[in-house]
Amino acid sequence: MPSPSVAIIDIGSNSIKLLVAHRDDHGHLVGLRSHTVDARISAGISQVPPQLSESGMTVGIAAIESLLATAAPFSPARTVLVATSAVRDAENGDVFRRKVAERTGHEIRTLTGDEEAGLIGRGLTSDPALDGINDFYLFDLGGGSLECLTFRNRCGIAAISLPLGCVRMTERYVPDPTAPFGSVARHAVTEATREMLTRSGYVFGLPVPPTAVFAGGSMTTVRAIFAARNGQTLLEADPILRVSDIRALLDDVGALDLKSRQTVPGLPASRADVFPAALTTILAIADAGDITEYRHSLYNLRWGLAAEAL
Repeated sequence: MPSPSVAIIDIGSNSIKLLVAHRDDHGHLVGLRSHTVDARISAGISQVPPQLSESGMTVGIAAIESLLATAAPFSPARTVLVATSAVRDAENGDVFRRKVAERTGHEIRTLTGDEEAGLIGRGLTSDPALDGINDFYLFDLGGGSLECLTFRNRCGIAAISLPLGCVRMTERYVPDPTAPFGSVARHAVTEATREMLTRSGYVFGLPVPPTAVFAGGSMTTVRAIFAARNGQTLLEADPILRVSDIRALLDDVGALDLKSRQTVPGLPASRADVFPAALTTILAIADAGDITEYRHSLYNLRWGLAAEAL
């Protein structure tokens, strides 16, 4: 018989996501319901000291309550709430956790960077589309952080979490997110990504050209834009995304002001301000690792948490 379901709520820097899942008769992890709310609780996280704003916390709590209501009809045996970079780094993260517990009755587990990276890797190995891939890089870019992992024989041998999320990078290096994304901002984000990767000690050691898998909302948006251009749904679109096409996409959207970017099919209006910085970071990773294409996967942190909970 299928296992009881679990509900996972991932409180990310840019969005808050739900996955309800169970294991089928064969032990495979199966998603029953997923939903994402763009809340951006991380706005202002680049200030010193990092703080969550009152408005951000209010929006975040409302999103969590909405997702709990969405999960309720499935009667999950367990409901797990986790927070990542924004809450982890914020000086007042404990205030947000306390507010959520008071409003919902659920405690939030704040993941360390290492835990987050490891659980993303566990989620990815649940993706049946990747069953035949043994050696690969895995990247997951969120609003607050970038997770970088290396797998050999499907076992993780390296995992780091870096403060290179697209909200954080936009706040630090893009003077006016409403204007076109100019060469100065592009250079600043590129150099910051390169420097952080170098200082972290993360080694791109797989044979060139390597297999590189990318999860997270930024790459989902890239695939959604290409899908819209071809009149396809997200799942119909090719999960193989060439770096040259991503570079051309940055040239296209970077030349637009914010109002124009918000009309690009497949690009959520709420992500349009941070999307150029996200693309620039993705390209800087590709350059550092001699990567020519990325394979997109929807199996990320929530799937790893579901596997753990089940």
